[in-house]
Amino acid sequence: MIQGALLIALAALLWATTGIVAKFLFTGTELEAITLGFLRLVVALPFFWLLMRREQKQLLAAHPGQQVAGSSLRSLGLKAFLPLAALGLFQAFYQGSYLLAVDLTGAGIATLISLCLPPVLVAILAAPLLGEKPNLLTVIAALAAIAGTGMLVVSDMDTAGSLRLAGILMALLAAAVYTGFTLTSRYNSAGTPVFTTAFICFATAALLLLPVVAFSGGFEGLDTLGLKHWLMIVYIGVVPTCIGYVSFFSGIKTTPATLSSIIVTLEPLFVALLAWVILGEVLGPVGIAGALILTIAVIVASRYYGKSPDTSAEH
Repeated sequence: MIQGALLIALAALLWATTGIVAKFLFTGTELEAITLGFLRLVVALPFFWLLMRREQKQLLAAHPGQQVAGSSLRSLGLKAFLPLAALGLFQAFYQGSYLLAVDLTGAGIATLISLCLPPVLVAILAAPLLGEKPNLLTVIAALAAIAGTGMLVVSDMDTAGSLRLAGILMALLAAAVYTGFTLTSRYNSAGTPVFTTAFICFATAALLLLPVVAFSGGFEGLDTLGLKHWLMIVYIGVVPTCIGYVSFFSGIKTTPATLSSIIVTLEPLFVALLAWVILGEVLGPVGIAGALILTIAVIVASRYYGKSPDTSAEH
């Protein structure tokens, strides 16, 4: 179990570097957030295709002579494909809103808001949408999460000297989109294999983002990016997206769901720490207190909700 927990922590650390590297790209180039989101998916897709093919071969080897759902893309019916396409839609919106929030505010505050709020929102919304009743501790955790988010906004106003409303709203939008992603993941009971789910989700998101980037002029100026900028883009697509994803799913095989969900909350804290050390982003006393309250709220919501949110394809 210790090895599994360490793999999940490694995944959280790798995911945390996304916002940091993205901030370097946004400050050093004129690359649009939505363009980076699209390029990240394009870079990651070949690796997820290879992982999907390996997964399919393992399924066929385990069930010789049988038609197993997920052993090929053709074996997926409409009932299985539609929820995966919906996940791709949420993924497309998340890529754009999260990276834009990083661009407009800071990597630390954008990640804290966009990744800490969804588990708490899921715990509350699962009651009316999925019939899963939250207990008193979950409700208290939700109120604490709202308070923690408010403290982060106040801290950001103090350090930035102004209310960066657009960035805060984008982070809140990213949180709302990922909440929808998680609820859709839970609603989807088709049992599609992990990497098949990831490939279809990311491929759908890339197809949805392609016309948006093209018509918004997001491809203009790509020829001005230097080698180091392209290496940063490849890094985001390969290391936090692919390697982080593989580390996470390798870890959860031997780690209880509740413990996994708690370890994953390290990601926003890793981001805040890296943003402070590398980017010089300072939360301040109020922001640190808000971050701690928000993190505790997530741990409580995850611990007493009983089922861990699917954090897989968010990154």
